[in-house]
Amino acid sequence: MRILRSEEGCPWDRRQTFESMVSCVTEEAKEVVQAVKQQDMDNLCEELGDLLFQVVFYSQMAQEQGLFTFEQVVDGISAKMVRRHPKVFGGRVPETDEKEGSQWEQIKRAEKAEKARAQKAKKA
Repeated sequence: MRILRSEEGCPWDRRQTFESMVSCVTEEAKEVVQAVKQQDMDNLCEELGDLLFQVVFYSQMAQEQGLFTFEQVVDGISAKMVRRHPKVFGGRVPETDEKEGSQWEQIKRAEKAEKARAQKAKKA
């Protein structure tokens, strides 16, 4: 992606912004859903690759602006999955699947509240 957006790369790729890529990422996500609904697993593999390409593209644009890297995206989702699965990775073990879903939502709400507090403190 770095090469595609370089001076020697693709002019179209270089022109893209976060906003201009919204329709692309939306379309790719819809194509993933369509492949699942049609149970077309060969196409699903391709569409997931296309969707992953969008993540790589957005991450490259972010890196160019000093916002974050692809590695940070991967590390972030990895850490989030560990935090949100205490039953698997240690910690509290819910008794039922229903309570596990509730625990997931509680953890998610706590994470969002902490993120909001951190952003508020950052602006102050």
